[in-house]
Amino acid sequence: MNGLRVASLMAATMTTGLVAGVYGIYANAFMPGLGKTDDKTFVSAFTAVDRAIVNPLFLGLGFVGALLFTLLAGVVSLRQKALPWIAVAFVLYLISMIVTIAVNVPLNDAMKAAGDPATIDVAAVRAAFDEAKWTTYNLVRTVLALVSFGFLGWALYLTGKSAMQP
Repeated sequence: MNGLRVASLMAATMTTGLVAGVYGIYANAFMPGLGKTDDKTFVSAFTAVDRAIVNPLFLGLGFVGALLFTLLAGVVSLRQKALPWIAVAFVLYLISMIVTIAVNVPLNDAMKAAGDPATIDVAAVRAAFDEAKWTTYNLVRTVLALVSFGFLGWALYLTGKSAMQP
């Protein structure tokens, strides 16, 4: 059971860190960079990246995998000192998923549904997208996922520390 505990906690930590990193890159580089472009470039680039990120590797292993690995880590860590940290990490990451599904994804999908940037009113599509709302909620989910990652890292430390004690 100790091997599964460590493996699931490592997987939870790595995948949560991956997702936090993706959100952080959106917050720190991608959206600020796109924000300085014209409407056609913004709509074209954002929709292309959004279509590309919707893939089994990111969605399955990263986005959903982080939650499932954290749940597994919690289940196999019952009666362990790390459990409270894993539980809080799970809740925070779950909230980040809810924010993503409730706010960011619908905005993304509405932009993609508007059609080909070569044939639509890209200024109207960009205005309807509401960059300020998207970036605000992206920052929320970034912080939630990052704190979750930190708690999982602490849980991993506690798990390793307890394994080294006689």
